[in-house]
Amino acid sequence: MLRDVPSQNLAYRLNPDASLPVDLNAEDPLDKLEAIASDFTTRRTDDALLRTVKSPDGSRVLAVYAAGDETGASFRIDLYNVDGLFIRNIVPPDLACYFPETVTWSPDGNFINFIARKREAPSPTPTPPPANILPDPDPQASVSPLPSPSVAPVFAPVESYTTEQLYICDRDGYGLKPLTAREGLIYFYFAWAPDGHALVALACKEDEWMQRERQSMTPAGRPRLIALDGSERLLDDGLTEAEPVWSPDASKVATAFGTDVAIYDAGSSTPTQARINLRDQLLAASAAFDEAAKNRAPSSASPSASPSSSPSGTAPPSATPASSASPAVSREPASFNPIVRLEWASPERLYFQTAYVRLRPIEAFTFPRWHLLNLSAQAAILK
Repeated sequence: MLRDVPSQNLAYRLNPDASLPVDLNAEDPLDKLEAIASDFTTRRTDDALLRTVKSPDGSRVLAVYAAGDETGASFRIDLYNVDGLFIRNIVPPDLACYFPETVTWSPDGNFINFIARKREAPSPTPTPPPANILPDPDPQASVSPLPSPSVAPVFAPVESYTTEQLYICDRDGYGLKPLTAREGLIYFYFAWAPDGHALVALACKEDEWMQRERQSMTPAGRPRLIALDGSERLLDDGLTEAEPVWSPDASKVATAFGTDVAIYDAGSSTPTQARINLRDQLLAASAAFDEAAKNRAPSSASPSASPSSSPSGTAPPSATPASSASPAVSREPASFNPIVRLEWASPERLYFQTAYVRLRPIEAFTFPRWHLLNLSAQAAILK
């Protein structure tokens, strides 16, 4: 087992252009439970349902929606049962939620998490019609009366910040509090450890976010571990665009920097890390990939050819000569691109995807290719 192997003692073997296992294909993040979608269509016509998130036991569902009076990219969250009956509003009126794809349940279903910041102009919390309300699931909790069209829920005071922070509450929507409290940092991604002992997140400074936004670049943050008591451990001081992932045994975290894969120990009193430089191997694999694609599709002008199957077209702007001192050296292969996504299938198999991402003027995700890192423990040195 690799659980007890420190990250710095891992060995690897690269298998380029590997097929991603079918069971790793992610569910559509925009999926909407039919019963709740129907409620928004028939009763809550002023609100736009963005997605629904079912609890691990399947009994409750979070409805992520843009209210009729919302502005910008902010949204709200309501708690429903699986039959589409409203239970309560989750978010107080002075909080604005962001990054809807990150709204989630903890692995054991005991906590609800989302990212929010202080709302600039507080607005009333919406509630559905009275015919679609469930009794309070916790009769002992009297801090929040039943929602009604005329009387909004009463929320206990919740600390808020001017930049996006992680928030957590229990499965009934009570006990809402910030899990992070770092004013000036923008948290824009997080993921639970499979065993629920901690979260991994990405955060950056506000000016770093604005600078990348002005340059039409995807967000980049510094990976960090967050314990349930709110304590944090910075994993790396470098900015990454690749969302960190957990190993299935929750012992390690992986992310990427360009064409480097970074792996960190998630526990132990003396955690280690590994930085796997894959540039040369991916360059060679990309050259072979482009050559094979050119032989398979001699006519690059075919309108049906996809970017990934016809890399013989124009290389992305990021491709530059490999060496300015050697004019005979060709440009980098068009399919040679940074790592943009990771999937940890088993303790020994870490998949990652390379691709060219462009946000403007037209969003593009070209030359997507999956690769596999086979991990193992380094052989012991015999003395």
